[in-house]
Amino acid sequence: MKLSGGIEWAVHCCVVLSGVDAPVPAARLAELHEVSGTYLAKQMQNLSRAGLVRSVQGKAGGYVLTRPPEQITMLDVVEAIEGTEPSFVCTEIRQRGPFAVPPEKCTRTCPIARAMYAADDAWRASLREITIADLVADVNSPTDVLSPVRAWLSGPAVEPAR
Repeated sequence: MKLSGGIEWAVHCCVVLSGVDAPVPAARLAELHEVSGTYLAKQMQNLSRAGLVRSVQGKAGGYVLTRPPEQITMLDVVEAIEGTEPSFVCTEIRQRGPFAVPPEKCTRTCPIARAMYAADDAWRASLREITIADLVADVNSPTDVLSPVRAWLSGPAVEPAR
């Protein structure tokens, strides 16, 4: 399975937005991560449609999380970007070809589909267990790296110290 780069960008944005006091423009988030502003804006719109962030209009506008980071999971972000459909779709290939099994004999889900659905369920369950708050704690361990990032996000557009 291959996921879009938008997921990485969206999760990183949720992590840095977790502790900001004011809305952050998508362009500022794109600048922080050195990614395409247009593409990042699309990911932020997806997060907004999913109710994970909200857009604040105006000169001081931008994005803020809609709920505490403890209440936003990685699965929430993945589904906001990629959708909620399973990663595998069974097309009942066993019912095709010269040795096709008639539909009435297919009383159980195909073993291959069962295995793929189980893997998808396990993957989603794993992502459901990880919150944005968990990621923030991990990113900030052993030193607080997010405070300077958040200060930079809320300040004027200047180059960060290196």
